[in-house]
Amino acid sequence: MAKITFMGAGSTVFVRNVLGDAMCTPCLQDFEMALYDIDAKRLEDSEIILGALNRNINQGRAKITTHLGPENRKDALRGADFVVNAIQVGFYEPCTVIDFEVPKKYGLRQTIADTMGIGGIMRALRTIPVLEDFAADMREVCPNAWFLNYTNPMAMLSGYLQRYCGVNAVGLCHSVQGCSFDLLRKLDMDDVEMDGRRELIAGINHQGWLLELYDKDGNDLYPEIRRRAAKMNAEGKHDDMVRFEYINRLGYYCTESSEHNAEYNPWFIKSRYPELIEQFNIPLDEYPRRCVNQIAGWEKEREGILANGKITHWRSGEYASRIMEAIVTGEPFTFGGNVLNTGLIDNLPADACVEVLCVANGKGIHPTHVGRLPVQLAALNMTNINAQLMTIEAARTRKIENIYMAAMLDPLTGGNLSIADIVAMCDELIAAHGEYMAMYK
Repeated sequence: MAKITFMGAGSTVFVRNVLGDAMCTPCLQDFEMALYDIDAKRLEDSEIILGALNRNINQGRAKITTHLGPENRKDALRGADFVVNAIQVGFYEPCTVIDFEVPKKYGLRQTIADTMGIGGIMRALRTIPVLEDFAADMREVCPNAWFLNYTNPMAMLSGYLQRYCGVNAVGLCHSVQGCSFDLLRKLDMDDVEMDGRRELIAGINHQGWLLELYDKDGNDLYPEIRRRAAKMNAEGKHDDMVRFEYINRLGYYCTESSEHNAEYNPWFIKSRYPELIEQFNIPLDEYPRRCVNQIAGWEKEREGILANGKITHWRSGEYASRIMEAIVTGEPFTFGGNVLNTGLIDNLPADACVEVLCVANGKGIHPTHVGRLPVQLAALNMTNINAQLMTIEAARTRKIENIYMAAMLDPLTGGNLSIADIVAMCDELIAAHGEYMAMYK
């Protein structure tokens, strides 16, 4: 029996989406689905909900197994064809709270802090040692499996896996597939026929660029997009002002949301210019608010699902099941993936993890060549890549001085704090995270 292993299966909503998608995919319906987590209660919830889905939409064809804790991790992975990763090391509490509250003491504010910024750096540093353990087990018990990583910070984690861990790995994000659709909707260009449109997206995770967008008749949509985006930003506040300012100043739209991109550069969140927060409608501390609301919302949803078992699912737009389907059947599927820059984007470094179109088929996953990005876009990507590569170096060497350098190179952190404050903040974060960061000396 073929097998999908889900690491971080306590992420019950995501388990439902990804493995529910697999149950809606004929070639995957008879797979074993192995759930792994370190939290017994959350693992039990996922088992109950996935079992209900298996009965309700899959006639019980999948075999569902659960595996609790590191001592059972190899069993979870043994013989897997695909490994889906959705772990969060340190959870919302204590680690995410620490990543927001300690920097505030130094005057550094964040919105999401899971991809870049000091929060993204800390998240990578406490996650990479866990992924190293996963990879070591995979090399032993499922050496040919594909590791599909959904955990942030995407570029740092995927880049580390691809450079140092000896497993087949690709990073997957939600922000690529809906990028042009959401942009056209926001600009009241919904009348554009989406079927048959041509687009090109490339860059790095959460800062991939919509380089081209043509309608089905070959008309370039960017001139009208630029006109409408500038008009909308001039007329008043909305929830995508940062990315529309990108269009205005850099010429192109970006894949991930404005609340994310507000902290990927030194321009919008500045202690010296607090009025920019209001001007560009930037939601500081957005991720902690989402976590609190999601936890409360899940508890309510969980009660209803567990009470009556009435749960169904329709295949979502997530890439995972479609990639697995392509590899199993040999029928190609094209998607935006995060991979090492093996000559794919000519003006970004070879050791960077880039986000480009990839083709999955019966022989695996194959990235496609993009060429050169416009200079200004590559330059902004590089400000993020510099901090990403330095964070990867810190994870590889386990040296605290490399953590300082990663934070110094981060655009938001370096744009707001002195070197002395950056060092002091890093020391306080490392101490506050305790055992999660104990390996860094």
